[in-house]
Amino acid sequence: MGLPHSLTMHVIILLCCLCGPLQNHVIVQSTTGLSIGPARALDVILQEYAYKAFVRPRTGIPYDVTAPLNLTGITISAMRLRTGSLRNRGVQSYKGFEIPRGLSVNPYVERLVLVYQNLGNWSTSYYGLPGYTYLTPVIGLLAYDAVNLSATNLQELNVRLTGNPLLIHFSDAKSAPPGFTPKCVWINLSGSVNFSSPISGSTCSAADQGHFSMAVESIAPAQIPMSPAPAPTSGGGGAIPNARPPSQVKGKSSKTKVWIIVGSVIGGLVTFALLALLVVWTQMFKHKTKMQQMEMAAEVGEVLHITYVGSTKAPAAMVTRTPPVLETEYVP
Repeated sequence: MGLPHSLTMHVIILLCCLCGPLQNHVIVQSTTGLSIGPARALDVILQEYAYKAFVRPRTGIPYDVTAPLNLTGITISAMRLRTGSLRNRGVQSYKGFEIPRGLSVNPYVERLVLVYQNLGNWSTSYYGLPGYTYLTPVIGLLAYDAVNLSATNLQELNVRLTGNPLLIHFSDAKSAPPGFTPKCVWINLSGSVNFSSPISGSTCSAADQGHFSMAVESIAPAQIPMSPAPAPTSGGGGAIPNARPPSQVKGKSSKTKVWIIVGSVIGGLVTFALLALLVVWTQMFKHKTKMQQMEMAAEVGEVLHITYVGSTKAPAAMVTRTPPVLETEYVP
């Protein structure tokens, strides 16, 4: 009994996605094209997972989706829009994409879904470019019909830009190696690879939907600058004079550390002894000063009045206890 057609398609797609990176099916056919059979099968799976995010869809709101376990590292997002509003207003910012006004789709649909992909560490597995090194992960933007949000195996809508180009702002672009110029990479749905120069910094442009990145030409081993070897010295087959074995250098370093520790300990003890002597001397000086003040106070005692006798100063008592009596006063 044969399998249903839809189940057969899912099995084929799953086998392509699982086996594609392992067998490295994504190879460059020419300078302008890629064999992207597994990559196109991956688009079908990611579209199906993106539509599962629309449980209660709202127009113009991005919905992030978790990738299946066998594709861990890939980021998916979906946003539903009215085709008329998209044509008249465009989208100012959606996951780094800037969609200008004037976009048209064929066949015409009332609503469409923009599916965003960030392939992360799977970029080179599905969109490997021999001779080039990616500076950013490969990201994709694809448009699908939104009439049935449970649909699978949808074909992308034909998108046409009649005015300004589609802009892609790479926020995580690595710096190009010195001497290399980064290039914008645009891979359309047919596998054609287009290279262009960045508009400014890490901003690229494209004329249609597809997958995008920035890359530089791979650095060949012969192009990698080698640091010059040190010039050999004279004698002894280029041996360095006065060189010491590593064991002697290590022993000398250990001895130096020991002396540093011993010197630190001795210095600390000397400093402590000096501080102790300073404290003892301060206490003795205070005691001596106090004794001198007490002796001076004892010697001064009672203050005597100073008077002048002629031109000489002399102490004099203010009042005498026994007034003097002349002897003649006792004569009857």
